Amino acid sequence: MANPWLKKNPFMGMWLSTANRVAGSLRGKATVQAKRQVKTAIAEAISPPAPKAKPRRKR
Repeated sequence: MANPWLKKNPFMGMWLSTANRVAGSLRGKATVQAKRQVKTAIAEAISPPAPKAKPRRKR
């Protein structure tokens, strides 16, 4: 008698395929966001600070 645990399950295959697709999408979005944050941090570290606004004089 064949072992039923070794049979292919099409529903399990579809579920795993969808799970891998979702995980890949989330990983891609997380990578893009991390790159944006690194680029912003580097740009802020390199650029000179913005001049502070002078307080207005009261009349």
